[in-house]
Amino acid sequence: MTDLRIEQADGDAMLQDWQYVHNVIIPTDTLSLDEVRERVQRYRLEVAYLGDVLVGCSTVRPPTSDASVATVIARVLPAHRGQGFGEELYARGLAHARKLGADVIETVVLASNVDGLRFAQAHGFVEVEKYLLPGDSVPWFTLRLP
Repeated sequence: MTDLRIEQADGDAMLQDWQYVHNVIIPTDTLSLDEVRERVQRYRLEVAYLGDVLVGCSTVRPPTSDASVATVIARVLPAHRGQGFGEELYARGLAHARKLGADVIETVVLASNVDGLRFAQAHGFVEVEKYLLPGDSVPWFTLRLP
């Protein structure tokens, strides 16, 4: 893991890498580059590389003025799972959320992402909501750290 490099997404090349990982892992909600550009204005988006190879990305949605809930999402491409990359992305996202003042940490996982659900549950997250987005057939889970 010494060659793992995680950087805040900056510039179109990194935003395209973040977009690629997101769209592979969440095929029911693919994002355009313009949508990713809009998200980077609101959320902390990071991209992970092993050397020069793209392995994953993360999102931290900060707490709002209404609630001290932050959402931390770590995504690792299937070929790179089980090597600790998700752990690194998650730890960085969690630390950033805490730095922003979050008292409650949530994550969201598409039900078809069995590895993602297993990862979240192994880290202590419990399901608080299951829902379908309009037009979707695959449900989403919101999970929270107790």
